[in-house]
Amino acid sequence: MATLELTGRVLFLCNDPEQVERQLNGADLQGVTPDALRDDVSTDEITPMSVLTRFDERLGRVPYLGFQAGGRNPVGMDSVRNGGFSVTVAGNRYGKGSSREHSPLAEFRAGIRLVIARSFERIYRQNADNIGLFTSTDFGLIERIQRGEPVDIEELVASRDGLAASILRGGGLLRYGAQSMRQIAHATHRAQNPPFTFALKILARHVLRTERTGESLTPGAGVFVRADWRFIHEYYTGMAAHMLHAAFGKPLSLHDPETLLAFEDHLSYAHKSELHVRDGLLPDVRELSAAHRQFAHDYGLRIHGYLSELDGGIREGSEGISHAMMAERYALPGQVVVGTDSHTPHSGALGCLAFGVGTTDMANAFVTGAVRMTVPQSLRVNFHGPVPAGVTAKDLVLHLLAQPSIRAGAGVGKVFEFAGSAIARLSTDERATLTNMTAELGGFTGIVAPDEETVRFLRERRGIEFAIEPWMRSDPDAVYAEVIDIDCAHVSPMLAAPGDPGNGIALHELEARPRIDIAYGGSCTAGKREDFDHYHDVLAWAAARGLRVPADVKLYLQFGTSDVRDYCVRRGYIAAFEQVGAILLQPSCGACANCGPGVSVDAGQVTISAINRNFPGRSGPGRVWLASPPTVAASALAGEIASFDELKARYP
Repeated sequence: MATLELTGRVLFLCNDPEQVERQLNGADLQGVTPDALRDDVSTDEITPMSVLTRFDERLGRVPYLGFQAGGRNPVGMDSVRNGGFSVTVAGNRYGKGSSREHSPLAEFRAGIRLVIARSFERIYRQNADNIGLFTSTDFGLIERIQRGEPVDIEELVASRDGLAASILRGGGLLRYGAQSMRQIAHATHRAQNPPFTFALKILARHVLRTERTGESLTPGAGVFVRADWRFIHEYYTGMAAHMLHAAFGKPLSLHDPETLLAFEDHLSYAHKSELHVRDGLLPDVRELSAAHRQFAHDYGLRIHGYLSELDGGIREGSEGISHAMMAERYALPGQVVVGTDSHTPHSGALGCLAFGVGTTDMANAFVTGAVRMTVPQSLRVNFHGPVPAGVTAKDLVLHLLAQPSIRAGAGVGKVFEFAGSAIARLSTDERATLTNMTAELGGFTGIVAPDEETVRFLRERRGIEFAIEPWMRSDPDAVYAEVIDIDCAHVSPMLAAPGDPGNGIALHELEARPRIDIAYGGSCTAGKREDFDHYHDVLAWAAARGLRVPADVKLYLQFGTSDVRDYCVRRGYIAAFEQVGAILLQPSCGACANCGPGVSVDAGQVTISAINRNFPGRSGPGRVWLASPPTVAASALAGEIASFDELKARYP
C-alpha cells in the first residue's frame, strides 16, 4: 500500500506569535491543543498579493508571509522551507477567501505535503487536491507523524469523495485527466425522484460522464460538468499555460475556445499601487500581462483588456472586472459559468450556477471542456418583508455573515439559494451583491431563481427578450441542508469590523466611532450601477449643501466596468462626485486586491470600504471596516464612520 513519507517537521499555526517564532527557530511543539491554533487563516495570509506575480519555484520561499498572530507577521521569507517542515496544522475554515492556487502551491514547493485543520474552505481544498497536496481533519495523525510513522495514502483519502481520492492517488488533476479523461460524454441524466432545487436541476443538464465518474448527483459525489462559459484573468493565465504546455506540449487543442474568455482586470492600476512600486513588482506585472496576452493570442481567445495606453506605456484601467462583465454581457439563466475567481458566483443573480475554481481546474477544463466539482447541498436563505429605507443588499449580507451558524461554517461548500419577498423587490445589481459574497459566506455559489426582474435586466442591459422556462426554479418541496429566515425589518445599516467579513455589527451599536483616513467605493461587489446610484444619492445631497470630503480623508470611487462608468456619465453623476472631492478611478479590481489607489500604506490607517473582504493585509496594512455604498460615502464626508441618516441629522 502506498504511503506518504512525512519526514519533516510539523508547523503549528498558533494564535501566539512567539510559539510560531519558536518553531521557525528550531523548537518542536508537543501537545498543542486545538484552541491554541489560529482559525480562519485566509489565502491572503498564506500568499499575500505581493507574491502572486510568481508561479514557479520561487513560490516555495513565501508561504505564510501574510500570516498574522497577535498583530504580528511572524513568518519570514524562506522560513518554512529552511525550517524543514512537511506538515502544517491550523484551526477552523483554513484557506478562506481567494481562489488563488498560489497558496497550496507555495506550501507544496516549500516542502509541505500534508495540511491538517479542523475544517477547510472548498476552493482551497480542491486546489490542494489538484496539485497533490494532501489535507486532513484527523488530528490523531499528529502524534503518529511526530513519532516518525508513515501514513497510508488510503487512510488520508478514505473520507473524501471518489473523484478527489482518485486525483490524489494519481498525483494531481492534470495527471488524472491525461489518464482517465480520454472519453467524455454528455450524460443523459435528468433530475429523477423530485423534488429538486434549482441548482440541482442546472447540474442535471450539465453533468458529464467520464471513464471513472458517472452522473450521480448525490451531495458529496465528485463529478465533472460542462460549462457554458469559462473565464480566466491575468494572475492565472501564465500559470495555466505553463502547466498545460509542460503536460501536453505545444500547440494545445483547446475545447470549444469560443466559450473561453480572458480578462485583464486586476493589475491595470499596479503602477499606482504603493506595494507594487515599492517592492519592484512592476516588471513581474508586465511579465504576467505578456504571458496572458500571448496565450490569448496564440489560441484566439476573446479578450477584455486594458482601456488605453498612456505616454510611456503606462496603462490606466480595464474594460471591467471579469465576473461583473460576465453578468453584464454573457451569463444567462440556467447556464454554468466557471472562472478563476472566488467571486464568480456574481452571475448567480441571473439564475446561473456560477462558481470559482483554481488554476489547475481551469487548465484541465481548457483542454477537456470538463470542470471538476463536488455535488453541493443547498441552503435556503429567505429574506422576508420590505427592506427598510437606508438598508442595502450589502447590509443584508453582512447581517447574514454575522449569524453564529454561518460564522461556524454552516454554509461552507453549499449553494446559497436566496429567496423571499425581499429578494423579489431587489434589483439584479443588488442580488449580485448577495451572490457575489457567497465567497465570504464560504459557499459553493449563490443563486436567485429568474423572474420578471431578470427578464427586465436582460432586456434593458442587453436587448435580449428572455423567456423563463418552467424548470428554472426549485420545486416547492425541495430539500435543503438548512433554511435560514431573516426578517429584514430588523436589519439596519451594518459594518464588519477589521479582520473578517463575519465580524458584523449594526452601525448604530458602534459607540466609539473611528476616524477614517480612506473611504473606498468600488470592486465587483460595490462598483455596479445601483451602487453608484447610492454613492450619488449621498454625494449629491452633500454637494447641494456645499459639503466636501475633509482634507485629511480620501474618497475613491472606482467603476466596476466601463458600462457602469458610461451610465454614470449619462446620468450626470460625475459633477456631484467631483464637487465633493471624490477621486474617480477607471474600472479595475484595484484596492480590493491591494492593486491600486485606495489601499492603506501603514498599519495606523483606517479604511471604510464597500469591498467584499477585509482579511488581514487584504487592502494594505491598515484596518479595514466593511460597509455599504451609502455608509462609505457618508463616512467619507463625516470623517468618521457614520450612516447617511446620521450625516443628515448633523446637517438638517
